[in-house]
Amino acid sequence: MLFPEYRPRRMRQSEAFRRMIRETVLTVDDLILPLFAIDGKGVQNPISSMPGHFQFSIDNLIKTAKEAENLGIPAIMLFGVPSKKDALATSAYAKDGIVQKAVKALKDKLSNMVIITDVCLCQYMDHGHCGFVQGNSIDNDASLDLLARTALSHAKAGADMVAPSDMMDGRVAEIREILDENNFSNTPIMSYSAKYCSAYYGPFRQAAHSAPQFGDRRTYQMDPANALEAIREATMDIEEGADIIMIKPALSYLDIIYRIREEIDLPVAAYNVSGEYAMVKAADKMGWIDGKKVMMETLTSIKRAGADMILTYFAMEAAELLKNHQK
Repeated sequence: MLFPEYRPRRMRQSEAFRRMIRETVLTVDDLILPLFAIDGKGVQNPISSMPGHFQFSIDNLIKTAKEAENLGIPAIMLFGVPSKKDALATSAYAKDGIVQKAVKALKDKLSNMVIITDVCLCQYMDHGHCGFVQGNSIDNDASLDLLARTALSHAKAGADMVAPSDMMDGRVAEIREILDENNFSNTPIMSYSAKYCSAYYGPFRQAAHSAPQFGDRRTYQMDPANALEAIREATMDIEEGADIIMIKPALSYLDIIYRIREEIDLPVAAYNVSGEYAMVKAADKMGWIDGKKVMMETLTSIKRAGADMILTYFAMEAAELLKNHQK
């Protein structure tokens, strides 16, 4: 089809036309809201690098989760900010750990929302790495038991889904095995399969108090230059028992989302991470962009690339806009 016989602008002339031929439609069902739980009562600590987000004590966490539920957001991703850290991450799998307490309280107060828990060790380790440290290196195999114990403790507390984010080799199989052995065979695993060693995580590390105390995470998180490796990682996690595959970050890795969507037939999640959120908020505050329009364009691009669900700090704002648009 060539001009002048074909004129693509014909179908762009009105909003009604544009709606009729729109290929990608973002809905509130696509959104997952990350939240941070901390000990205490009446606590709502602002996260300076993530305007509009807070470390919540459980009472305030419940209020925020209820607001999200009322907006139609189907799920939250829960991160814990523990009151103590040690070399074995004991707070990560303690029965009275912050995540475990928060999950129990949330399940008691929320009827329909899916509670997903992040399974990692970094914010619970005194050195800030995602696994057990021997000398100055991360011991992959010694970390697997700690990760599996953490996932099991979350399931016992009532988590609907667990999401290992540590990037240790073999952790999905270890978690699947321990869940099945303890009668949690119906608990799904959302695996951070292609988690890149990214500079976009800075604000999150402030929020979760999880910055490494030495070195970096390049020995276990993926090299940003690699794409084929992401497919291998996703395939391995599927074979080990993952139910959902996640790519993190999202915006700079849209090509990875697309390639994995083309290669696998499981649901694909993408994490629109803290640095991506913070940049939009900062530019909007300076008046350089229209933050709401950039937010919606960003989320639509992630879905267009192939994501079935999007973890995003924009979830509440986007849900509000989508709700108002439907009125």
